[in-house]
Amino acid sequence: MAFSVLIVDDSPAMRSFIRRVIDLSGFEVDNCSEAADGVEALCQLDRRWIDIVLTDINMPNMNGEELVRRMAEHEMLRSVPVVVISTDSTETRIERLMALGAKGYVKKPFLPETLREELERVLEEANV
Repeated sequence: MAFSVLIVDDSPAMRSFIRRVIDLSGFEVDNCSEAADGVEALCQLDRRWIDIVLTDINMPNMNGEELVRRMAEHEMLRSVPVVVISTDSTETRIERLMALGAKGYVKKPFLPETLREELERVLEEANV
């Protein structure tokens, strides 16, 4: 089954890298969208259904933590699983994001297999 993915990161190079890693990992993607921050991500989530969101934390306008919070507060979006992909891997940050509603966390840099395994785990738990 193919999935629709939204990659949220302020770095075009990182968005491209994550997309390439997803392609190389063999993860089946039907549609892969990109956003430069949480504001753009919410706009895209209003326009089309997304199966999973991959977001960085540190971004301008609206960071990943606020995006996770807003999605959790929205009746339709709270069911969309979010995986945080970030260099910030402190326990307090991870715990806070998971408490806000994130379903997974991948520390940059990462191996393609690590991302694939986390995507599969999160989507299986969400029964998508």
